[in-house]
Amino acid sequence: MSKQPGRRSTLVFGGARSGKSRFAEKLAMDSGLEKVYLATGAAYDTEMADRIAAHKVQRGAGWTTIEEQLDLANLLSSECREDRVVLVDCLTLWLSNITFAEKDVAAECANLCTVIGSLKGPSIFVSNEVGMGIVPENRLSRSFRDAQGRLNQDIAQACGQVVFVGAGLPLLLKPNPQMEITL
Repeated sequence: MSKQPGRRSTLVFGGARSGKSRFAEKLAMDSGLEKVYLATGAAYDTEMADRIAAHKVQRGAGWTTIEEQLDLANLLSSECREDRVVLVDCLTLWLSNITFAEKDVAAECANLCTVIGSLKGPSIFVSNEVGMGIVPENRLSRSFRDAQGRLNQDIAQACGQVVFVGAGLPLLLKPNPQMEITL
């Protein structure tokens, strides 16, 4: 991760069960820093409770876990420091949470992107790529897919590094010094 202030953030995104969380966790573990796991999911049913438990087992010891479903920006501001890495898993659940809490989605997302630019330590954001599949059949699902796509674009702009994970394989999208786009 870059040493430039505000640019030490990484977006890791991909499809369901693509290996993005595992990759993000390894990135945090390899940092040698204290590790904070900022969980945005809530166990509203037994299936989600099982998923959360499986993630905790996968991470293993050595993590401080903080659960926060809505106020991500303020928590990041207080938890990010030079001596620790904060991993947020995941932005898709956070977006669902703020949507169903009837928050101003555009304002919350803009605030998060602003905060990313001012963080005092490294951070990693996990997010789902939901726009590569079939078009959802109902309005709410289409609106959510669109909001998730916009959020991923905005977070990608705010972060200094962006990694797409497919089939457990990471593909660095940003920065990419070999890529030159010309007309």
